[in-house]
Amino acid sequence: MKHILLILIWLTAGSLIAQSDWPRTLNTQKGGIIIIYQPQPERLQEGKLIGRAAVSVREIAGDEPLFGAFWYETSMLTDRDSRMATMDGIKITDVKLPGIDDSDKLNRFRKFLEMEIPKWNLEISMDALVATLEETNGIVSDALKNDPPAVIYVTVSTTLVLIEGEPKLQLDEKLKMQRVINTPFLIVQSPEDKKFYLLGGKLWYVSSAIKEGWKTTAQLPASIRKLDDQLKEQEKKNTDTIKEGEDSSPREIRISTEAAELIQSKGEGVFASIAGTSLLYMNNSDDEIFMDINTQQYYVLLSGRWYVASAMKGPWAYVASDKLPADFQKIPEGSEKDNVLSSVAGTDAAKEAVLDAQIPQTAKVDRKTATCTVKYDGEPRFEKIEGTSMELAMNTSSTVIKSNTKYYCVENAVWFESASASGPWKVSTERPKEVEKIPASSPAYNVQYVYIYDSTPDVVYVGYTPGYMGCYVYGPTVVYGTGYYYNPWYGPYYYPHPVTYGYSMHYNPWTGWSMGFHYSAGFFHMSMYGGGGYWGPPMYRPPYHPPYHGGYYGRNNINHYGDTNINIDRSNNIYNNRKDVSTRDVQRGNAGTKANQPSAGTRDVQNRGQNKAGQQPATRDATRNPNNVLADKQGNVYQKKDDGNWQQRDNNQWQNTDRSQQSSINQQQQMRDRGNARDNSFNNTNQGGNMGGSMNRGGGGARPTPSRRR
Repeated sequence: MKHILLILIWLTAGSLIAQSDWPRTLNTQKGGIIIIYQPQPERLQEGKLIGRAAVSVREIAGDEPLFGAFWYETSMLTDRDSRMATMDGIKITDVKLPGIDDSDKLNRFRKFLEMEIPKWNLEISMDALVATLEETNGIVSDALKNDPPAVIYVTVSTTLVLIEGEPKLQLDEKLKMQRVINTPFLIVQSPEDKKFYLLGGKLWYVSSAIKEGWKTTAQLPASIRKLDDQLKEQEKKNTDTIKEGEDSSPREIRISTEAAELIQSKGEGVFASIAGTSLLYMNNSDDEIFMDINTQQYYVLLSGRWYVASAMKGPWAYVASDKLPADFQKIPEGSEKDNVLSSVAGTDAAKEAVLDAQIPQTAKVDRKTATCTVKYDGEPRFEKIEGTSMELAMNTSSTVIKSNTKYYCVENAVWFESASASGPWKVSTERPKEVEKIPASSPAYNVQYVYIYDSTPDVVYVGYTPGYMGCYVYGPTVVYGTGYYYNPWYGPYYYPHPVTYGYSMHYNPWTGWSMGFHYSAGFFHMSMYGGGGYWGPPMYRPPYHPPYHGGYYGRNNINHYGDTNINIDRSNNIYNNRKDVSTRDVQRGNAGTKANQPSAGTRDVQNRGQNKAGQQPATRDATRNPNNVLADKQGNVYQKKDDGNWQQRDNNQWQNTDRSQQSSINQQQQMRDRGNARDNSFNNTNQGGNMGGSMNRGGGGARPTPSRRR
């Protein structure tokens, strides 16, 4: 029982902090030493994290330590900006302390932990979590569309301008001129010369026809010059505009009215070898273009999907990530092209991307103040959602679903409900039962990744996984977009849907999906509508029609090293856009007490790596206590020796293990080391401030990622 009391002293003295600082050591007043080794997450299940941790207890200095393990289950309150997860409402499910067999003592130990642990900020970094998590059971998409888009290969600086179908001109009352409404690019027709003008970066382009013939021009008609002056004035006031990476050089303009992707090189393609493989990569291109010298075939990565062709001009065909040549798995981490590893089945980076895509961003919503507003283009019009009895509203920028006699709306990852299609809306404590049946062919597919976990009379606990933002687990990797084309709504208002191709979508292990390469900063000039845009949530189906809520023509021009991050305010947490929502609330057990509720929109825990005020932190003795002890699923404790071999604790002694045991234990240690490296890499890259779009696209995540190339 004394050993248990010593453990409790540690638990009341310190909080779990950075994974790279394990193990943690606490010296007790009686000269005892308690060592807690790095927790080992086992699985993520419906927002619950289940794991174990090894401990050693030395009651008096010089005594032989007692080694054991305990298992826990906890809800996770996550923050994708800081990439930290707070363990909340911990339940101790089992304890194994050899030498203490009294079940009553162990039960009291469990109950004490369950009472005390919720009082502290127990945290784990998401980077360490995805590297060490052993399994998860999140939603896996199995019916996405992978038909290749039109792939356009060019050898000069070019920008692809996508228009959804044939160009649709509509009078813009604010601009007093015709504008092409079915594109995120600003294309207007001058009332003076009837020509069309496209704004890209700092340059204006002109053409007599929308679909071809674009050239740069400095000779602007009065109406376009006035618009240019207004945009420049707005830019001066826009403190969020990021100037880095702006390119004012002219580009060729390619127009496409169908799903297309542009890949380009600086001059004719030049290939370089990848050490240890039979692969070549195009080293004068920012795109992911490879050649397998064994088959003389080209491979290109588009929105997380691989396509293969015998020539750069195509035709291109889809190839599953687990059907790639084996050498793709051999691309070394730390090499120039390791960023594609997250899209190669069987790699650690791919596994981590899949796990990361199933970790939710969580928050709590104030039931008294939270609401939403839904506007329709005329009377509400609903269409049946295939495979369900539900219906989806088509003539609104909101996602409104009719289920039986109730209406549901998802706004910024919060479910609302109403008895009427037009509201009033209140926070919902449940979502329609058939949401999980919504097929990928429906534009409402993404809302099945928005969850309701719990509720009290005052708040509702909610969350969403990256699927809501268009990042889907597809087999052993993640992809962007469903691959389906969704017909937009045309009327006095224009409501577009998210698209999969056309914007060089690429994956970053920290910031998620970004678009870029072919767009200089400021190439997009679109109506933001107080947080709208053109692609998937939170820029989900904004109306391209006055009134303009977010400024004149807000610019989605977050651009570093060629990457344009599509997330609002360079944040990975869209709950930050709501004043009636707070994230990472560690006082969940007291949610109904007003005194324990933080102000809306605030975070309820300390900054990353900081202990609570007044707590005595545990310390690490790197010389005496290397991070070399772990527990297996049965609670057996292992220690790694200096020669790389493992020993198992048995009868209070270390015994050598056989080779059959060492393979599994080595794998767990490698996962732990990788998680620590990812965590350090995040901290190193984030020291300069907000990280949105500012980091290299490295897929391994096992090293600091300076601004090489991008």
